[in-house]
Amino acid sequence: MLKQQYWRLAIVLTMVVSVVTACDTGTSPAVPTESAGSAATTGSGTASRTGDASGETEERPVVAESLPYAEVDDQLVHGHFAFPADMVDPLPGIIVIHERWGLDDRTRALADRLAGQGYVVLAVDLFGGQTASDVSDARELMVQVVENPELANENIRQAYQFLSDSGQAPSIAALGWSFGGNWALNAAMLFPDELSAAVIYYGQVSNNEERLLPINVPILGLFGEQDKGVTVETVREFEQTLEALGKNYEIEIYAEAGHAFADPSSSNFKPEVAELAWEKVLSFLDFHLIRNSR
Repeated sequence: MLKQQYWRLAIVLTMVVSVVTACDTGTSPAVPTESAGSAATTGSGTASRTGDASGETEERPVVAESLPYAEVDDQLVHGHFAFPADMVDPLPGIIVIHERWGLDDRTRALADRLAGQGYVVLAVDLFGGQTASDVSDARELMVQVVENPELANENIRQAYQFLSDSGQAPSIAALGWSFGGNWALNAAMLFPDELSAAVIYYGQVSNNEERLLPINVPILGLFGEQDKGVTVETVREFEQTLEALGKNYEIEIYAEAGHAFADPSSSNFKPEVAELAWEKVLSFLDFHLIRNSR
């Protein structure tokens, strides 16, 4: 059943791209961005970014929709799928993994923003359509995933296949924040040779050599020096293990930044740090998914 929907999706996307491209007679107005954590989208309109050395703003119109991408435990899983409206040839893909709050509007907006940079993006849902309104709800949702990790693993496996098969992405990365950052690392473990990059925003990391040894995925880790949950000591142990194993990695630890420094809704939000991290992410993805694509 789901495979039939995949084929239907491919046909629909082709039609949508053709229609939008035909109707697009110019460049949509730029949407200003204040930080890496802010939404740079207007519905299915324009995603943009600022901060280039030239001072110019790059932007591409984006088409986004909620679509089923997996069937886990006999239930269809819907994610947020976004791609540039002017897409003609297959583009690199990104699996976006939400924070503890679930697949919410902010995650969708960030997925759209990444799509505006020239990627096919699938923001997955590990919470079965639920979102948290407070910390207690978030903790309960995360515990459900921790207690049934294989369901989340299967979710991400099918997300990868969705982008690879239906999205025809020639290279794929995983990117997540906090809870999602940990699962971005897990995605690298699930696809140790297939994944082209993994981006971890202040997610829990490991120094377990046995788990990290098989990974051949370039890793970018972005952490805050003042993070009390994912401590500098933990990050350094992770970094040392990657170094000892000869892995391809980049670790950035931002001074005076805490956990969730890229989240505008957090008291730890640091706009300047968030923008620096966002530019780092874009450069990293560009190199590994486009210029150095396998």
